[in-house]
Amino acid sequence: MRELGRRSFMTAAGSLGALLATGTTAFATPHARDAASAHEYVDVQLLSITDLHGFLQGAPGADTMITGAGGRRYEVGGVAYMATHLERLRAGRANSIFFAPGDLFSGWTMAAESMADEPTIEALNRLGLDFATAGNHEFDRTPGFLTGHMQHGIPYPGMGHTNTFYDSQGEPFGGAAFRYYCANAVWRHSGRTVLPPYNIEWVTAPGGRRLPIGFVHLTTVGMERFSTSYQPALSTLDEVATVNRCAAELKERGVNAIVLSMHDGAVAGNDFNSATIPSGPAYDLALAVSADIDVIVTGHWHCAFNMMLPDPRGNPRPFVEAGCHGQLINEINLRLDPRTGAVVRALTTSTNHPNTRDVAADPALKEIADYWTGYARRRSTIPIGRVTASFTRRLSPTGESTMGNLVADWALWAGRQKPDTFDNSNINPNEPADLALIAVAPRTGRTVIGNGLPHIPSSGGVITFDRAWKAVGYGCPVITATVTGQTLHDALEQQWAADDGDLTYAPLAVSSNVRYAFDAAAPPGARVRPADVLIDGIPLDLRASYRLASTSYTFIGADGYPALLKHTAAVRHTRDFESFNAFVRAKSPFAPAPLGRVRAVNESAPGACLGTLPPHPYTRPMPPPSHRACENPLTEK
Repeated sequence: MRELGRRSFMTAAGSLGALLATGTTAFATPHARDAASAHEYVDVQLLSITDLHGFLQGAPGADTMITGAGGRRYEVGGVAYMATHLERLRAGRANSIFFAPGDLFSGWTMAAESMADEPTIEALNRLGLDFATAGNHEFDRTPGFLTGHMQHGIPYPGMGHTNTFYDSQGEPFGGAAFRYYCANAVWRHSGRTVLPPYNIEWVTAPGGRRLPIGFVHLTTVGMERFSTSYQPALSTLDEVATVNRCAAELKERGVNAIVLSMHDGAVAGNDFNSATIPSGPAYDLALAVSADIDVIVTGHWHCAFNMMLPDPRGNPRPFVEAGCHGQLINEINLRLDPRTGAVVRALTTSTNHPNTRDVAADPALKEIADYWTGYARRRSTIPIGRVTASFTRRLSPTGESTMGNLVADWALWAGRQKPDTFDNSNINPNEPADLALIAVAPRTGRTVIGNGLPHIPSSGGVITFDRAWKAVGYGCPVITATVTGQTLHDALEQQWAADDGDLTYAPLAVSSNVRYAFDAAAPPGARVRPADVLIDGIPLDLRASYRLASTSYTFIGADGYPALLKHTAAVRHTRDFESFNAFVRAKSPFAPAPLGRVRAVNESAPGACLGTLPPHPYTRPMPPPSHRACENPLTEK
C-alpha cells in the first residue's frame, strides 16, 4: 500500500480490529479518524435508508424506539424529521449521494397502500432520493406496475379511484424522480434483467474532473415465491455470482469505486452503531463477494448494525444495515484517489444516525405526510357496499362461518377476473377458476380474513372503504392454478391432524359451488370420500384437472396444506385487499346464506370426533412481512 498523502497508514490487513465498531462510528483503520483532514483525496458521502414501507408519519409500535451505544434509547421515525436530519448531514458536502436498498413502498399503512403507494413516492421525491434497489416488496404488485406506474407515472384503469391521486400540491401522480435497479431479478424465459443491474454516479474532483462510482443492486433470492411478491414470470439469480459479474463489468468500464446495495440482511447485536456475532445471508455474502466491492449496504431483515468486515483480500469495507421504517440514516464517507477514482479503504468511515424526533420537522415533508393521512381518513368513510345482516367469523362445529363462505366466494370471483393492464407477471394462460378454497383458521400461518362485516342498523348495513379493506387481506395476490382431483382431496384431508392424542381441525372454506361431507368417525387421512365432494354438483374425479383459486400464501404452503404445493400453470391476479374491495363494489348487497357447504356424517358413532378448532380463529392477522425478523433471524414472517 503506497503512502497516503502526508501520513503513512497501517495496511488494511493490519486493521481487522475494526470488526468491533466503536459504538458511534465504524472506522476502517484508526487513521480514518483523521480522514476529514485528508484534503488530497476526493470526499464522497453516501447516505441511505432502508425498508421505509410507507411509514411517513413515524415508525409503528415498538419500532419507534431504538437502542444505541451504552443502552441509550432514541425515539425515531417520520419523514418530516428525516428531511431535517438529511439537510444537516448534506450541508457543505459537494459529493453526496442518497439511495436505498429496497422495500421503500408496499408496506402496511393504509394511507400509503390503499392509494397505490403514491404517497411514499411523493415523500421520497421531496427527500431527494437519487436511486433505489428493488426489494421484494417493490414486486408486490407486478413488474409492469413498478416500471410503468411507480417509476414513470403512467396511469392505469381507475384513475382517481385506485391510482393517480392528486398529491399534496394538487398534481396527479407523475412517478418517481429516481430510478430502481436490480441485477438478479430476471424474466424466467429470457434471463434478461427486469431492471438495469447497476448504475454509475459521477462525483466532482479537483480541476473539474469527474470520477465514477458504480452501484450494484440485489434483491433477496427467491422473492418471486414469497407470498406477497409472488411472480410466476420471474426468477432470481445467485447473489455472489451476480455481484462478481457486475463488478467485473464495472471495472472494465473504468469504474474503480463500487458499492453493493442489497436487499438481503443479517443480524448483528442490538446496538445500531456496532455489531456482535453477525450472521445471516448478507453477512455470508459480505465475506465472499469480490474484493472490488468497497461498500456493502443491506436491508430486508429490519435490523440495525454498523461494522467493518474484511473482503477476500483482507481489506476492510463497511457492512451496514439501517433498521426499518425510517429509524436510521446511514452515512458512509469515502475518500477517492483523485487520479484513479479508487477508494482509499483505510480512510473509510460509517455511522448510523438515529432519525430522532427532537428536531424541527421539515414543513414540506410534514405537509406531505399530513395531507395523505387526512386523505386516507376521509376516503376510509366512503360507502362502497351493503350487508343485509352480519357476516361473522364465528366457526360452526364443522368449521364454517358466514364470513369464511363469503371470502371463498370472493376468491372464486377473483380467480375468474382478468389480470390488470399492468400485469406482465404471468406466463401461463388465464383460465378461469373452477372452485376456491380459503384457509379460515389454519394450523400454521395466517388467515386472509381480518374481520367480519357487521350489520350496523343505524347506517343501513353500509360497508365503508376501510371496513372492507380491513376485513380481508394481507397483501397477497389471488392465484389460480391447475391441481388434480387427488390434490384437492389430499388438501381436504389435511384439515385434520393427530396432535398429542388430540384431533385438530384447521378448516378450509369452500366456494358456493362446492359441497362435501366428512366422516367424523374416520381417522385423519381417511375422512373424505371423493364421491362426497361435489363441484357444481359433480363428484370429484381424482384423475381430472381443476383450476383452483386461493391466495399465494396458501399455494406456497405457508398455512399448512402441503398438498397444494403440487400445482401447475399458476396465474397471478389482483392483491387480496384491492380485489376484495372491488368484489364488494361489484356484488353488493350481501345477504348471509345458511351454512351447510360442509357437513359431518357418523357424528354419533363410537369414537366420533369433529376435531378441535384452533384456539384463536377470530384474531386479526398481522401483515406477514417477507423479511426476516431481527429478533429471530431464523423465522421468516
